Amino acid sequence: MSRKKKILVVDDERDLVELISMNLVRHGYEVAACHDGKLGLEMARKQLPDMILLDLMMPGMSGQDVATRLKGDPQTASIPIIMLTARGDETDIIVGLSLGADDYVTKPFNMRVLLARVNAVMRRKSNADSPPQHVNAGPMLIDQARHEITIGGKPVNVTPTEFKLLMTLALARGRVLSRDQLTARVMGSEVYVTDRAIDVHVTAVRKKLGDYQWMVHTVRGVGYRLLESREEENV
Repeated sequence: MSRKKKILVVDDERDLVELISMNLVRHGYEVAACHDGKLGLEMARKQLPDMILLDLMMPGMSGQDVATRLKGDPQTASIPIIMLTARGDETDIIVGLSLGADDYVTKPFNMRVLLARVNAVMRRKSNADSPPQHVNAGPMLIDQARHEITIGGKPVNVTPTEFKLLMTLALARGRVLSRDQLTARVMGSEVYVTDRAIDVHVTAVRKKLGDYQWMVHTVRGVGYRLLESREEENV
């Protein structure tokens, strides 16, 4: 019998946490919950859940601070995070994704929408952890079994969504993928996300690639493709 996936819910709205927890348990997940950022950070480090639902705005330690610390710790960096935010402002969404969140849900939300997003992110993480597969793209080596990416011989610390993005581009072998194609393959077609979400993930990936950010090339008005050498930029 397979182990139940554990989800950590961190939100200062106690009634909401109870409602979310009840629905997650009903759909087969194991749930741990708390109501402040500091305790959430401690629980994440101790329990290493399969996913974290994290409120962006909390008194004391905010969700932004919690996410920053989790993504900066190799032990917890690969845990998917879905941000819960009371504000649908694009800036807040971009901040959450830039911190390494894999998705976001704005309050108030339909519980079925939240569950769909949870399931989609879980599937992406499961796919990223699937059977051994090595993909070479110029100076980049992607090890799907270990969920590791090295470029120029140096490891690159990426989130599950960023890993899926680079893997998808690498498997396209230089072909241009539209934003819609990337959204469907990387974030799932069953939930609604804006084009902006993919752009934010691309921006985050480029920062992590450093001197090799040229590899993720923008094709204006179309989408993105992965280059294996600088000479391809003008092709």
